[in-house]
Amino acid sequence: MDGDYVIGGVFSFHYYMHTVKHNYTTMPEPLSCAGSILPRGLRFSRAMVFAIEQINNSTELLPGIKLGYEIYDSCDSVSVAVHVAFQLSGGLDPVFNTGDKCSKSGMVMAVIGASASTSTISMSRIIGPFNIPQVSHFATCACLSDKQQYPSFFRTIPSDKFQADALAKLVKYFGWTWIGAVRSDSDYGNNGMASFLHAARKEGICVEYSESFSRTHPRSRIQSVADVIRRSTAKVVVAFISPGDMKILLEELSRNPSPPRQWIGSEAWVTDPDMLRFSFCAGTIGFGIEKSVIPGLRDFLLDLSPSKVADSPLLTMFWEEAFNCRLVKSEATDRSVCDGNEDIKTLQSSYTDTSELRITNMVYKAVYAIAHAIHNAVCQKTDSTTQCDKFPKLEAKEVLNQLKKVNFSQNGYDVSFDANGDPVATYELVNWQRNESGSIELVTVGKYDSSLPVGQEFLINRNLTWVEGGTQVPVSVCTDSCPSGTRKVLQKGKPICCYDCTPCPEGEISNATDSFDCFPCPKEFWPNAERDTCLPKPVEFLSFNEPLGIVLAAFSIGGACLTIITAAVFYRHRSSPIVRANNSELSFLLLFSLTLCFLCSLTFIGAPSEWSCMLRHIAFGITFVLCMSCVLGKTIVVLTAFRATLPGSNLMKWFGPSQQRLTVVSFTFIQVLICTIWLVLSPPFPMKNLTTYKERIILECALGSALGFWAVLGYIGLLAVFCFVLAVLARKLPNNFNEAKLITFSMLIFCAVWITFIPAYVSSPGKFTVAVEIFAILASSFGLITCIFAPKCFIILFKPEKNTKKHLMSRGL
Repeated sequence: MDGDYVIGGVFSFHYYMHTVKHNYTTMPEPLSCAGSILPRGLRFSRAMVFAIEQINNSTELLPGIKLGYEIYDSCDSVSVAVHVAFQLSGGLDPVFNTGDKCSKSGMVMAVIGASASTSTISMSRIIGPFNIPQVSHFATCACLSDKQQYPSFFRTIPSDKFQADALAKLVKYFGWTWIGAVRSDSDYGNNGMASFLHAARKEGICVEYSESFSRTHPRSRIQSVADVIRRSTAKVVVAFISPGDMKILLEELSRNPSPPRQWIGSEAWVTDPDMLRFSFCAGTIGFGIEKSVIPGLRDFLLDLSPSKVADSPLLTMFWEEAFNCRLVKSEATDRSVCDGNEDIKTLQSSYTDTSELRITNMVYKAVYAIAHAIHNAVCQKTDSTTQCDKFPKLEAKEVLNQLKKVNFSQNGYDVSFDANGDPVATYELVNWQRNESGSIELVTVGKYDSSLPVGQEFLINRNLTWVEGGTQVPVSVCTDSCPSGTRKVLQKGKPICCYDCTPCPEGEISNATDSFDCFPCPKEFWPNAERDTCLPKPVEFLSFNEPLGIVLAAFSIGGACLTIITAAVFYRHRSSPIVRANNSELSFLLLFSLTLCFLCSLTFIGAPSEWSCMLRHIAFGITFVLCMSCVLGKTIVVLTAFRATLPGSNLMKWFGPSQQRLTVVSFTFIQVLICTIWLVLSPPFPMKNLTTYKERIILECALGSALGFWAVLGYIGLLAVFCFVLAVLARKLPNNFNEAKLITFSMLIFCAVWITFIPAYVSSPGKFTVAVEIFAILASSFGLITCIFAPKCFIILFKPEKNTKKHLMSRGL
């Protein structure tokens, strides 16, 4: 249609073009489209005409100015789109005149289209140098936002950059980390999928496969892609595909259905009504351009009569295909002649369906954006009226500059462009759901707005239906989540979403699912059995409540009682010869020290404290030295007693009772001095042993100074060895009752116990170190009381006839 200013329109009315064979000897045949007409593309073009007629009838926008249009079919082909771009840049080509009403004006002011990104890119490279603005309603490739390459490009549909980010966030939102990806082998598919994969990697999503194809590829290639989908383990498939390519793929999949797959679709095909016939894709979700309402458009679309249709070859083709008749008698078809009763209002077609106006509204907004740019260039507002000058020569470059500034609202929809020529990205989340009749319908279940803060972009306000009509979100992961207590170990050569769940090492936990690392518990804590939390380590020490502690305490108290009973027997028979024979004073002192030795072992049982640690070692050292001093005194008494019987000997004068007491006190004082130095310089102290056992704490007494401990023990050993040597020297002295023999046996036992104690003490872990020390104390104490006092008690209690001075003084045989 002619006008003061002309707007070009390029839409895909067909998906194919006739294959032309060139022999390079004759002129090639003109380019022409093939196949059935696309009702959706026709609706886009009619929406453009409707918008232009609205503007021409408006008194506010371009008053007195008439807009014209030139509309072309790109056949969804790059070669045709390039040819059209040249015509729009410099004039008309009779090949592309689709009607009798042709524009007589020159260069167009702006172009709307094309419908595909690849065709749009080709056109933009041609018309861009002429500064002709191009506003696309359907080209979403993010590459078109590059103003260095496409300075005159604008669009009313959001860039795929926003859609790719939204799709990645959608996949992450539902917990899918293992997906498949298919795309059109075109600028739209390749660039869109590249943006999606980049966004998916940032969200931690792994892609099992990424396949590309085109409807122009051989069928074997389509079959190969379909087989990859069938064999894959990913249950979710993201498809960045044009409607024509998607139709071919779904038809191939329907021949040999794959296992159920959850499809995630880009807006190009997921809102296409023609796709809804593939029922096995029920549950598909994806993003679509916001559904809109254009008042009056439906009436305009239905305002077609055979006479109006006959004026346009495109409308004629659509009419004849829709009603399966022919308007003009022709021998090239078997269809009958239309009888004039055809009613387009009864037609079920995507042309007449205005319930899902999405891309159509993008065409509508593109027309108004161009009209506003022309209005701002040629019109001026004076007082209450607007005056427009249609005679000045308007350059397309001026329209281009004005398009960058447009900002208006039409039918409640805001229209503006950012520095890259892109609009604000808002999408509807759509879901393919079965209705009561069993057919698939498109249902809006939510919204996505890229202008909102991160994490708040999604709003889902309806229940979704998933693959096979399920109500539970399907699971698509390479490996199930690793539970707490385990960590991820990546499988060699596979994406990061494929991993093994390995239990945390000993002493470490992970308290979150899908943890890559385990972390150690604090020193005084240890993991529970599940290794998902740290619990305080049990504190271990030799307790009065445990069997071992009870047994040792019983033996200790029993030994002390036995010693007291022995002392009582001796006291009861203190005047008898056997008691008086070997210095009864030393015997009672020895029994007292043995009682203390038995009782000091009790200080080793129970929780160590600062005082108990010092008391146990000091009490042990002093009481045993007192015991050894008494035994040593008794041994010396035996030796001196027999030596004193020799003629001229006065030994007893030098080792009488006073000297014996002094000997015991002197030897004991030396030990007291050693213990005092130990306590002053580096006393024992309670300590938590965290190294012997990893899983529990040993509460024990640290020696403070190992030298002090071994000095105390060594001094006791020195006295025991000295006592043993003297006892051996006195063992063959004549007498029926020679106490030196008993002392010799007791020292043998004592030395054997404490020599064995040293390696056992060093190698025993934890509380068993204490148990070994208690055992050594009790064993040596029982050895002393048994060897020295048991024979005497036996004679006193059971052989009183031998408890006489005569018997004791007689020589043994």
